[in-house]
Amino acid sequence: MRHHSIIARLGASDTGHVSVSRTDTQQTDVNFLESQNRLEFGLGSTLEQLAQLGLRPSETAVDLVLLAATVTAADTRISRASNAQDAWTREIDLHLPVHDPARWAALVPLITTMLGFLTGDRWCVYFRPRPSGVGEMAPEPDQLRLANPTSVCLFSGGLDSFIGAIDLLASGQAPLLVSHYWDGITSSHQTHCVGALAGRYPDAAFQHIRARVGFPTDTVEESDIEDTLRGRSFLFFSLAAVAADAVGGDMVVHVPENGLISLNVPLDPLRLGALSTRTTHPYYMARFDDLLRGLGLTVRLENPYAFMTKGEMTTRCADQEFLRREARNTMSCSSPGSRRYDPDPSERVPKHCGRCVPCLIRRAAIREAFGRDWTPYRIANLRAQMLDTNRAEGKDVRSFQLALSRLARNPERARFDIHRPGPLIDHPDRLTDYEAVYVAGLQEVGRLLRGVRAGPL
Repeated sequence: MRHHSIIARLGASDTGHVSVSRTDTQQTDVNFLESQNRLEFGLGSTLEQLAQLGLRPSETAVDLVLLAATVTAADTRISRASNAQDAWTREIDLHLPVHDPARWAALVPLITTMLGFLTGDRWCVYFRPRPSGVGEMAPEPDQLRLANPTSVCLFSGGLDSFIGAIDLLASGQAPLLVSHYWDGITSSHQTHCVGALAGRYPDAAFQHIRARVGFPTDTVEESDIEDTLRGRSFLFFSLAAVAADAVGGDMVVHVPENGLISLNVPLDPLRLGALSTRTTHPYYMARFDDLLRGLGLTVRLENPYAFMTKGEMTTRCADQEFLRREARNTMSCSSPGSRRYDPDPSERVPKHCGRCVPCLIRRAAIREAFGRDWTPYRIANLRAQMLDTNRAEGKDVRSFQLALSRLARNPERARFDIHRPGPLIDHPDRLTDYEAVYVAGLQEVGRLLRGVRAGPL
């Protein structure tokens, strides 16, 4: 196991000695400020998009996205396989220059607890003052304010976020949509969906900013990249928070996510802890809200669909005709580009696999709402043949079937299962609602899988 220290630097003048916690740590310096006080790795572009709307965030909010980007550098460029004794848990120190180090230092226990819960790693975070000569990093708008959003909404290009945006626009709101992408597949779906929304709601004064925050593959020497991406929502939430802070006032960041995925109870008894994603788990979202309050930012996260299944979200969407037409153009799959090197050129086209957990939940939801799903899937018909559980095509199907079987044998277990991914201490009065959405979500997928055969071949 190798210990890592990621040291964020702000420009050529930021050369001061940083005391690391261990002599055997592998130190990686990442310079975020290359020239003209402009942040690199996609952060500067994001802030400039806000400035073009006449919006400017506080320096505290800028420091938050700097922290999130540093977390992303560590999370995506330090391989679990080669740097963790158990092939999962990494030990990572982060060192950051910030505008108000005393405020940040008081929040270190909260930050390390939150990141540990989210990624399953051991984090330590250290803050120091920004180097002299580095002024305010949020660009000054050169024009009057052009946008007055009523809220901020995360917009991934997936079905849930598309429904979230539709519901806001259909109710007359003017949200600021915030997207993050790294690959072209995600980008193309986001672009199409925003264009479709603009065409459907031409009089709505909504805006859209798109961030592309990422790092070269050789950022950390002698380490492969890491694609589990367990820390991604810390970046997503931080990007949304900086946008909300720039808008000003008491702002809500909508996090549209169905309740089954938000809880993400492991289907397999062996997949405990951060091996299952906790991207929008209620405990994590509550801790992020604690962080925002501790920083003095008047921003809060809200998941309006926390107690709905994906099928209920789809069925209750405010614009059924539009959703029916455009749902196929959203992207839910965890690996749409998995066949990009296939010998058959026709198979290289990005497409929903149709058999991963997000795809199965999506298929079940669209089936519930519309009876038919026009989305192209690699496995178009789940019932056409036996799905091999020794291969990817059948593993998640079988996991759902086994979870449903366990629940059918012992329905009372649901009240305990909902606590397995993490604590629900922030909402003690909603435990029966969490249990209900978990059971309903599983049963929704169960109806999709009737007659589907999966087993070892």
